[in-house]
Parts: sequence; C-alpha cells; structure tokens
Amino acid sequence: MARILKLDRLSKNFAGLAAVKDVSFEVEEGGLFGLIGPNGAGKTTLLSIIAGSIQPTSGSIVFQGHEMSGAKPYHAVRAGIVRTHQIPKPFRGLSVLENVEVGLRFGRSKRAGEKTKTATEFLERVALAHLHLMPASALSVGDMKRLELARTLAARPSLLLCDEVCSGLTQTEAASILELLCDIRRAGTSILYVEHNLKAIMSICDRVIVMNSGQKLAEGPPDAVQNNPSVIEAYIGKAAHK
Repeated sequence: MARILKLDRLSKNFAGLAAVKDVSFEVEEGGLFGLIGPNGAGKTTLLSIIAGSIQPTSGSIVFQGHEMSGAKPYHAVRAGIVRTHQIPKPFRGLSVLENVEVGLRFGRSKRAGEKTKTATEFLERVALAHLHLMPASALSVGDMKRLELARTLAARPSLLLCDEVCSGLTQTEAASILELLCDIRRAGTSILYVEHNLKAIMSICDRVIVMNSGQKLAEGPPDAVQNNPSVIEAYIGKAAHK
C-alpha cells in the first residue's frame, strides 16, 4: 500500500523544552492510525505541526511525496491535510450550513471529473441536515463534534487529523462517531486519530502509535501495543493490565 505521510525525526521545542522529540513514523494511504499517550505526551502538538499551525524546530514532513515542513495551515489544507480540534471551533455566529460552506470554499480543489458536492450533502453524511439553519453556537456537544467533521470533510481531505472526537460524548454518541470515522476511511480518506479512549482506538485502528514525554514509545498493531510492557507501564497502567 502506498505511503501518504512520512514524519522523519520531527521535533518541536518551546523555550528549550522538547514537546515533540525525534518522532518518526509513516501513515499508509487508506489507513486508520491511532495516536495515544498520557496527557502532555505531545499528541496534539504533533497534529498541529502536521497541520501547519505550529512550525517544527527540526525534522521533515513529507505528504504525498511533497515536503510540507514549515507549510502554513492553508497550504496544508489545500494539499489535502485537514484537522478537527479537541474543542470544536465553529464560526459560532454562522449557521450549521454556512459553517460547512466555509470548508467547501477554502478546501482542496475538485479534481477533474469529480462530482461537486454541496454543503447539505456533507451535513447528511454526518446526520445534521435537519439542523442546517440552526446557529452553530446552539448545538449540543455531540452535534458540535459532527459539525466539526462535516466542515473538515467539505474541505476534501486526503488525510484527516482527528483530535479526540469522542471526548465529552456519551457511549452511544461515541459509537456513532466511530462508525462515521470507519465510513470516512472506507470512502478513501486516510485518518490519523488521537484519542484517550483506548477501547475506541483499539477497536477501529489498523496500527497504533504510542507517545510519552514527546517521544514515540511504541508502534504496531493494536493487540501488540496493548501488551507491550513499556506501554502498560507508561500509559495503560499495571492495574488495567491485570
């Protein structure tokens, strides 16, 4: 399978402190990769570097064969890298429909011969079409998460960076979001998924990358990662392992 993203010794220092240190891994095209680790491990910082909102101190980001290190966020989006945020950031004064239209306008260009989709179609995909006229600020937490996904999908990502899209949701809401992520992946979008919910990560991901203190601690299939002694010690915990 072709590689869509390659990180090579990526690092980010803040005032001399290493938030991300020499992280290297690859994401295969069409894959669903999980990224886990304790609070402060550097997961969200890593997503922000890939998305262009934080500039790396050193290292390389290659996306679809093109060097992206130091690219601005709008360059990343137009190249096909789009992210969600752990705390959704809609345009609160706009309607649900208008928020998705922003993604349509500023996302990646339509490829030749490809059908042009409307904002309503993306809302239907995430089961929000019935709320299209509602102000984004009036949505529930669960619906806000769905709007976040609809906005990113409208930007037409090749690689979707998801930051804890299940946080704050009920078990039923989280299960629905995970099903949606699987649908997005089956439609051809690669996903790099940060999540604290280990059950969620282990149930849908092909491979899992574990970070601790800004460094990559382990990488492999979900079962192997769950049983890695270093991961158990640093993140899952001995009690959970027993």
